[in-house]
Amino acid sequence: MKHSEIKNRIIETASSLFYKNGYNSTGINEIISQAGIAKATLYSHFKSKEDICIAYLRFKDASFIKDIEAFVTSKPKGKAQILAIFDFLELFFQTKDFNGCWCIKTVSEIPSDNEVIRNEIQKQKNSFIQLISKLIANNLEEIKTEEISSLSRKIYLLYESAVSESHLHQKKWPIQETKNLCSSLIT
Repeated sequence: MKHSEIKNRIIETASSLFYKNGYNSTGINEIISQAGIAKATLYSHFKSKEDICIAYLRFKDASFIKDIEAFVTSKPKGKAQILAIFDFLELFFQTKDFNGCWCIKTVSEIPSDNEVIRNEIQKQKNSFIQLISKLIANNLEEIKTEEISSLSRKIYLLYESAVSESHLHQKKWPIQETKNLCSSLIT
């Protein structure tokens, strides 16, 4: 098997385990066992569990950004594209694998001084805010440039709230209500 295929299998296996069971509850030996590799193989690709975590976060984020962008841009231009982020979340919520936000789950498990993982998560969240800003700029003609940043952060906060509350309650009403709030914000 190629070097990159083995690395991808490790990342996919760790991603599944970290997202389902949590970062701290998933041990290196479990990743090795589930991936069907030797310990030396894992360490030839990753120097530490933290390095695997960074790869996991990047793997989840790349998939998320690609999927949400494709979904929202398939909707009619205008407010529908912005509101579609909540429709995307509702579809994600309905999957059997939904377990909340992988970033929030991870950051809640790391020590506050772990800047490597925290910085990666902040970078990803900021990229999502930029995606929302782009959606606003491309779909709301009447908005002033100086208002885009604030509105993007507000919509981001609504989205993040919807993720965590739908996970907590195991119901989709938080997603629906935050979509309604977002609709009020952009009307």
